[in-house]
Amino acid sequence: SVIRPLLAQPGIDYVGELDDAEKQSFLGRASALLMPISWSEPFGLVMIEAMATGTPVLAYRAGSVPEIIEDGVTGQIVENEQAALEALPALFHVDRQKIRQRFERRFTAQIMAENYLAHYQQLTRKTA
Repeated sequence: SVIRPLLAQPGIDYVGELDDAEKQSFLGRASALLMPISWSEPFGLVMIEAMATGTPVLAYRAGSVPEIIEDGVTGQIVENEQAALEALPALFHVDRQKIRQRFERRFTAQIMAENYLAHYQQLTRKTA
């Protein structure tokens, strides 16, 4: 009763739930991923999924956003809706290959597993 009428507005295309292959294709064709979060998201998986396809991310400074998005490189971090509107045009000129390279350097499963392992090893050395 609340959401369905909003989806019928002009400029909105509801695509529904996407499987992994569909999601990669969808994100890869997007001009940008908009992530106007206002909560302390501990880790924004959708941000790295977008980066994996070379898609820049426009997100509010909340939760893990500053740890994931490299402002001006993999996207833009903004404080509010007005700043998001002003920042959006610049995202169309971000180097999508560089975004993908940053993803490969920081967020592949291999890299993340190695980083977790190194962190856990460091923690166990401190407690030993």
